[in-house]
Amino acid sequence: MKPLIGITLGDPAGIGPEIVLKALAERRVQETLVPLLFGDRVVIEEAMAQTGLVRPLRRLHKPAENGAAGDELPYFDTGSLEGPVEMGRVDGSCGRAAFAAIRTAIEWARAGWIDALATAPINKASLQQGGVPFIDHSAMLAALTESPKAMTLFVVGRLRIFFLTKHIPLSRVSAALTIPGVVEGLVESDRGLQQLRLPRRRIALAALNPHASDGGLFGDEEMRILAPAVEEACSLGLEVCGPVPADSVFHQCSQGEYDAVLSLYHDQGHIAAKTLDFHRTVSFTLGLPFLRTTPDHGTAFAIAGRNQANPLSMIEALLAAAEYCRRRGQNIS
Repeated sequence: MKPLIGITLGDPAGIGPEIVLKALAERRVQETLVPLLFGDRVVIEEAMAQTGLVRPLRRLHKPAENGAAGDELPYFDTGSLEGPVEMGRVDGSCGRAAFAAIRTAIEWARAGWIDALATAPINKASLQQGGVPFIDHSAMLAALTESPKAMTLFVVGRLRIFFLTKHIPLSRVSAALTIPGVVEGLVESDRGLQQLRLPRRRIALAALNPHASDGGLFGDEEMRILAPAVEEACSLGLEVCGPVPADSVFHQCSQGEYDAVLSLYHDQGHIAAKTLDFHRTVSFTLGLPFLRTTPDHGTAFAIAGRNQANPLSMIEALLAAAEYCRRRGQNIS
């Protein structure tokens, strides 16, 4: 049976609803999974009008109603908006609507009523303006599932990237590195690869400084923190290499030399993945009670409502969710 994938529409004023509908129109997606949308009906209808991708809607009120006949598109109406929104602008009501859909979808996923969750992009400013007590998807998922060790994984082709730190200034990255913290990051990365049922889990730790500091010429973090952390992780039974110079480690992973890279900071990993293939980069959240995927891009307010958004990353996120549902051997609906 096809997996049932819950899909949140993202910020109603962004490209999320558009790329969701475009993705669901793809034959590969239709042949691979059963979708269930979470969001406001008015948002779905507005996106259908913008894209011309009109399908009959089937509103669900409870999990037992799952499934749709023919071309019907099942959805759960979170009922946060009173009418259409102005596209391409920060709006607190859109932030609240996006959060309501995510919160409901998380509840369904935790209860096992959907097999995995795929989320369309949200806007941090809209969340803040709407009084939502979380800055992004990661914070919501970790808090609402009581999963303090949830980790982000980027996947594009054979390249897999975990992140030791995320949304902190670059000037604070060095101070954030500690031997226990790096070891924990390597352990959690290994656990994430186990969750994905990979047969081999060889992890490379990216270096911080040019040429991995070249024996201390360009910094001492490699000798003082990173190398000892790798040694300790190996003593725990993990297969870890590094620190490996960051200008080569991502390419080496993409060629199969490693199964994943632990990136030390946000842009170090983001640049590598997006340069390799911007539109096919998929973000996973691991360490949750369920699997979650999302496109690796934002709400693109500049083109929202113009039917110009590329759905490829959303397509890949949906296909990845379905693929890893089967790989993990979940009880598929």
